[in-house]
Amino acid sequence: MSITLTIRIDKQTKEKLEHLAEATARSKSYLVNNAIKNFIEANEWQVQEIKRTVKKADQKGAEFIDHEEVAAWLDTWGSKKEKAPRKCK
Repeated sequence: MSITLTIRIDKQTKEKLEHLAEATARSKSYLVNNAIKNFIEANEWQVQEIKRTVKKADQKGAEFIDHEEVAAWLDTWGSKKEKAPRKCK
């Protein structure tokens, strides 16, 4: 079952949406609905992962890698001298 939702968007976004709808032979409603679904799905996943990771980090005995060690590793990313930071338990 679908419901109606009214939103406000700027003129340029509306024009781009209309062009995309025409180019893809899809309705504006279809495109907006899919965009909202994808946005919610991505953000729900991210929030859940953050909560899970914070919970894990808050557990007794949690181990962390120093910022400097990770930064140094990232500085060599993709180079032959790349060496992953030590593993945490």
